[in-house]
Amino acid sequence: MMTSLHSIGGSFIYITICLVSLGLVTGQLFVLMQAIRRKRSRGFMIPAVLNLLLGLCLFIVMMDCSMSFIYSPEDALLIRPFQHKLFDVPWIVYAVIELICAAILIWHLYSDRRFRRNHLTPDAIRQTLDLLPAGICISDDKGTVLLSNLKMNEICRELTGHILSDADHFMKQVEATGDKQSGSYYVKITSGTVCRFERKPLTESGKQYNCLTAIDVTERYCVTEELKVKNEHLQEVKRRMQAVSELTGDMFVAQEEASARAALHNQLGQVLLMGRHYLNHPESTDAKLVYLTTAQMNAFLLGEYSEPTEEQDDLLSQVFVMMQSIGVTVDVHGSLPEQAGHRTILAHAVQECAANTVKHAGGDRLTLMVDQSEEHIKYVITNNGEPPKAPIEESGGLLSLRRSIEETGGMMIVQSHPVFMLTIKLNN
Repeated sequence: MMTSLHSIGGSFIYITICLVSLGLVTGQLFVLMQAIRRKRSRGFMIPAVLNLLLGLCLFIVMMDCSMSFIYSPEDALLIRPFQHKLFDVPWIVYAVIELICAAILIWHLYSDRRFRRNHLTPDAIRQTLDLLPAGICISDDKGTVLLSNLKMNEICRELTGHILSDADHFMKQVEATGDKQSGSYYVKITSGTVCRFERKPLTESGKQYNCLTAIDVTERYCVTEELKVKNEHLQEVKRRMQAVSELTGDMFVAQEEASARAALHNQLGQVLLMGRHYLNHPESTDAKLVYLTTAQMNAFLLGEYSEPTEEQDDLLSQVFVMMQSIGVTVDVHGSLPEQAGHRTILAHAVQECAANTVKHAGGDRLTLMVDQSEEHIKYVITNNGEPPKAPIEESGGLLSLRRSIEETGGMMIVQSHPVFMLTIKLNN
């Protein structure tokens, strides 16, 4: 006859059966709770409930049998007859029942593991959110946090020093410390990372929720700040260029006006000197040349004057002819230039020196020294008049002449002591 459960009470076998029974109840309860949480089908739920009830009944029998050993003879009557029958059942029967329950439990655990691999469960969603590099927080309309991943909790801890529990309070902290751009807030946290916070409403099953996201935009933020600085610099350059453009226009107008005044001064002075010389020395002055020069002056004043054509003599040749009409001769030492630009500048210089010689120095002769090398050509003009009594202030024709020379990269030197000397140096 097989040994009953009551007869092995207190032995190692009995204690083992009790501990296994307790482990089965714990495991079956865990499986049932996970099944309810994951909303498993009835085909899984019903066996799980039955297995839990069976394991629970087995555990209760084990506990009742244990308590029977501590009853006194007077309390033995408290044990009911059906309990005696359960205690008289061979212990091997209970061991077999436990093995069956354990097999069902193992099958449930394996099925649950396979279900988690093939189905999207709340745990899988949470694990996936925790692996994201961006912070995510779902809250209700009162600010209660319903879901928050590890990244968002980490960011909240760095900003506030506390874990994320109130989404509205945390958002106020973000708004107070962040830089708002296009509806988003850029916040620099203590680790030096710049996060972009954005909060949007979310509707699910007719209920309103708020979804707060935090994305690491450190690199893009740095690039944006750099571009902002460069854009401000470009705007400053633009303003300066506009100011320079306006100033250049004013300078161009002023230069044209100065050139026109200098040209008028030269032409008018030439005509007046020629007219004075004609009145004083009519026998040595060509009346036709005086008439022609006066006509050209009138045409210039009326805006009808045109530059000499290729068929006419160039300006330098005309200046030499006009100098004779005002009683000034020129002694040239060296070869006159052939370049048109050099001849024009030299013509203006000779014309200005001749006019100043007659008006201010009381002379009638100019000396032109030409010194030419491979790189430069130098002109030195002096006169036989009285030397200047004070340093010469450049204005009118001399100032216009200097501007023309310096625009071509040349150099002009005016000497007033001990004699007047104009030196011009041009590049070949």
